[in-house]
Order: sequence, then C-alpha cells, then structure tokens
Amino acid sequence: MLKNVGIWLMITLLILSGCAPSLNKNEDEVVQKEDKQKKQEKSIVPSYQLSDETYRTILPYRTSASRGVITNQVMNRMDIGEMETGLRRLSKSYYDPEKYFFEEGQYLTSDMLYKWLGRKLTKKQLKKAVQDRVAFLQERGQKVDEERKQAIRHDFQLGLNPTIANDKSKKQQKNNPKYLTHILEHNFLKRNDDDTVELIGASIGIAMKSEYAFKTEIGGPTYHKTIDKETMMKKGKAIAQTVLERVRNIEGLSDIPIMFALYREEDKGSPVPGSYVAKTQVSDDDTNIGDWETVHEENILFPSDEGEEKYYDQQQQIKDFADKIQEYFPNYTGVIGEGFYIDEELQKLTLEIPLEFYGKGEVIGFTQYTYGLVQEMFQNYYELEIKIKSNKKMESVIYRKAGDNEPKVHIFNK
Repeated sequence: MLKNVGIWLMITLLILSGCAPSLNKNEDEVVQKEDKQKKQEKSIVPSYQLSDETYRTILPYRTSASRGVITNQVMNRMDIGEMETGLRRLSKSYYDPEKYFFEEGQYLTSDMLYKWLGRKLTKKQLKKAVQDRVAFLQERGQKVDEERKQAIRHDFQLGLNPTIANDKSKKQQKNNPKYLTHILEHNFLKRNDDDTVELIGASIGIAMKSEYAFKTEIGGPTYHKTIDKETMMKKGKAIAQTVLERVRNIEGLSDIPIMFALYREEDKGSPVPGSYVAKTQVSDDDTNIGDWETVHEENILFPSDEGEEKYYDQQQQIKDFADKIQEYFPNYTGVIGEGFYIDEELQKLTLEIPLEFYGKGEVIGFTQYTYGLVQEMFQNYYELEIKIKSNKKMESVIYRKAGDNEPKVHIFNK
C-alpha cells in the first residue's frame, strides 16, 4: 500500500474549461439576452465554482460559432490547447472569474474566419475569382445582379494574409509567407439584477506563425520559412487593428471592451506549445489599439539546449531525477519534461516517464518509488504533474498543486 498517498481523480477537461456541474441543488435560472428579434432563452448558472481562478459557464453550454476552425488551421496539436487555456488565463486580468461568466465565442463565425484567414487577392486573381463564382451561381439558376457581385468581390478581399501573384514561385512564397493562422474569440457575461445575463467583454487571441511551411507543387518538397519574432509582432499588431475595425461592425461587439492577445506558435513538430507574447485592452467602442504590453510566458522542453541555456538548474534537477529512476528501473527510455514559466518563474512542471511494465505490482511499486523522489527532490512553489505511461497508456499520475506539501496519486485499473 502507498503510505500517505491520496487518491486523485483526474478531471482535466472540467478544469481547463472552468465548467463544472453544480454541487448545489439550488442552481440559479437566468434569461440570456439575445438580439431583439430573437426569443429569450432560459439558462442556468451553476452555483458551484471549482476555484476562484476558474470561470463558471452558462448552461446549456453553447459551443463556439467557429467550432472546428482551430483544428483545421493550427498544425501543432499542442498549440491548440495552449492558445485556448492561455487566452482564458490572460483574460482574468480584465474579467474577474468571481464576477463574470465564460462563454465560447458567439460572434466570429466559421465562414467569417475562413475568409479572414486566407490571402488577399491580386486584381487579376480577384477578377477571375468573381467571374468563377458568378458563373457557378448562374449555373444553379441563381440571379446575380450588380449588388451581389459587389458583395462577392468584397468577400474575396477579406483575407488578412499577404497577397501573392504566383503560389508556385518559391521566392514569392518565402517573401510573402502566411503569418496569420487563427483568430480565437472568448466572451464574458455578467448577471443583472433582473436575472438576465449579458455580454460585458470579449477576448480575441490571434495566432501567428513562427515558421511557414509550403509547397510549390502537388507532391513536391516542403519548404520552410522561419519568421522572426520582431516581424511576427509587427504583422500581428497590424492584423489586430484590422480585426478590431471589423468586429466593431458586428452587432454585440460594437461597444464592449475587448482584450487582444498575440500568440506565437511553435513549429509543427515541436513537443511543447508556443505562448502568448503580447496583449492589449481596447475600451468600449474604441476603434484604435494603443500600446501593447509584453507577455513574458514560455513553455520549455526538458532536456533541451534551450532548457539548459535558460533554466540550467531546472534541467539539472530533472536529470538527477532521471538518474534516480534509472537506478530503480534501468531499461526505461528517459524522462521528458515541460516547464511553463511566467516572468521566468516556474508555474507548472509536467514530467512524462515512459516505461514497460509486466504487472500491476510493478506499476504500484514504481509509482511509490517515484512519489518518494518527488517529496525529496521537488519544491512545492509550482504545480507538478508526473505521468507514468507504458505503450502510450497512462498507468498512474502523481499530482501536486502549488503550495501543497503532499502529492496526490491515481493508479489506473485498466
């Protein structure tokens, strides 16, 4: 039996979303304000909040109006999770989780985003695109007057990525990379005295590439263009200004505060995600972005050259931890770590230990041994999570919240 070990049930999805079923039977029923023409819908505000740092949500849960776009646009799966959770984390500085409720973006639609995420067309490309679209509609018996042609022409010019005359030109692709990958919207609601909830603010995350991968022909080689941070920041700020001007023309977003944040992606094969690098708040109906504030967040892989250069002591500690494990189980393949830092201060350390086990007894014994190492070697000022796996299956998890003296453990039965 494990001594002084508590059983911890993983509820990761609930923690990430800040959405939990109420443990209080007296849930509050409210009416969610919609457009004047739409019928008001009754909603439920859960009375229970997981912690002071997580947002409560309105039930029934409404998914994003652009659901699925992020998975089609952001190539690194690690970036998808970090972009979403990071935007909520930054939003707490502007929208207090104790006062306001969280809802996925309801205003930026999939159709809208796909138009914005494309390239702006040259005059020649625009003319052909409009002609092709008009011909397509007419073939299906639709009437296309001049007003509709203008609307079609307008839609084809909404792309926020640079124009390129010839996408088969390696030189043009490198000189005009796609910088923008995704635009993520989060909404924040307040409860009124008449038991309605209404939108009081929004956050918009703008994902920018650190590396542009492209092909000049089908089946041809993939080329890569590195995008330096300075260029990314300049392009990202200009894109954010254009996005602000556009969302101010959307009913519901025209006169509320909006927080913008720039996210710098990692390359497609990176084992750790990128991070937010800048943020700014625009008040009420303002249509111009002022100064930006640098965000000092980063995700560091251990072991790595970057980890050794920036956080040598942490990397050495993980190496010593790995050496101790090797004494107990010499045929393991190594410890992989990810550290999340804010202002160069470690906030969370996640370690993954891949091993081959031949019985539940080995899992229990190894987990117990690792638990002891955690108590001996790792300070408790940051969150710590250790995942013990075999054949890509989770065997056990050791978890300790920042400030706790003793970790909690969950050993999976299957």
